[in-house]
Amino acid sequence: MGYTAEERAYLWLCACTKTDYRQRVALLRAAPLPAALLEEAEKFFPAVCGEDVALPPRSEREREADAFLASLERKGYFAVTLLSDDYPVSLKHISLPPLVLYGAGRRELLSGRRFCIVGSRITPPWAAKLGKMIAETVSRRFVIVTGLAEGGDLAAIEGGMSEGNLICVLPCGLDECYPAAHSSLKEQVRRKGLLLSELLPGESAKKYSFHARNRILAGLSEGVLVLSAAEKSGALITANDALDFGRDVFALPHNAGARQGEGCNELIKRGAYLVTKAEDIFSLYGIELKEEKKIELTAGEARVLDVLKDYGEQHPAQIAERAQMKIFEVTAVLSALEIKGVIVRSGGNQYSAI
Repeated sequence: MGYTAEERAYLWLCACTKTDYRQRVALLRAAPLPAALLEEAEKFFPAVCGEDVALPPRSEREREADAFLASLERKGYFAVTLLSDDYPVSLKHISLPPLVLYGAGRRELLSGRRFCIVGSRITPPWAAKLGKMIAETVSRRFVIVTGLAEGGDLAAIEGGMSEGNLICVLPCGLDECYPAAHSSLKEQVRRKGLLLSELLPGESAKKYSFHARNRILAGLSEGVLVLSAAEKSGALITANDALDFGRDVFALPHNAGARQGEGCNELIKRGAYLVTKAEDIFSLYGIELKEEKKIELTAGEARVLDVLKDYGEQHPAQIAERAQMKIFEVTAVLSALEIKGVIVRSGGNQYSAI
């Protein structure tokens, strides 16, 4: 994979020098062209990084750049710099845009319309099920952007995977996996979608890298849907970043007092769009969907579903009483409704309508 001299200099600066983000930005401003940093580093580094900075000779710098690019190619990775043609325009205009993004998978997904779906690691089953359904529908028109964690991220991945329109942004380098239990899921995303990180491939997740990753999730996307969020959560940070960047923010409504929904309800109070189906998102962007085939229900199924819609989360015994059915009939109906995808089982043998 070819890189221009300017892109190559960006990569050498970010991958092969002991500089931080602030110093890199200052160096890029000081040089007439990025390539000058690689070719004539001695002219610029001392003024920005201090007189005692140790720099290898130019020939060694060139070898460092070549070796790094070769290592990316061996692993099947690619790099997109701030100068690359397919660097996402929306990301250029956020505070602290990544100077380099490392990717594995379908690079062309960087050029599509993108929509972010996130949620806390502890997402209620009904919200995860609904989030998966919304992600599956939204992925027909947008590339789904999310993380790789349990809960809301997993729901977004499962929904977006069907179309392959999926970008997962990692809080670690591409060689690593966080959480480690999702290593096989990470490989599935790489095969069908795209993995992205601003960290070097071998870097592990740090405490600060989660917040840094969240700004990329928001910056890549036209809008952000929050499936669940406690009063303090990473999903809420992503939503707040989205608001700062002028993006549209959406949230699922939760029952009053539900801890994992406090953040969502607060976002709605502050003006976030309330979402219960994908059409709520599409309507804002002027997108129309073909009407989907209506799910056929038996009389008993319709009665049980009405009870769940009227009363919210219920135990089978409560449903049987309110639907005036026998408990064994309700149990069979609940199984059928789960298969049809219109209800979901929660903890404590409770059921909710979707």
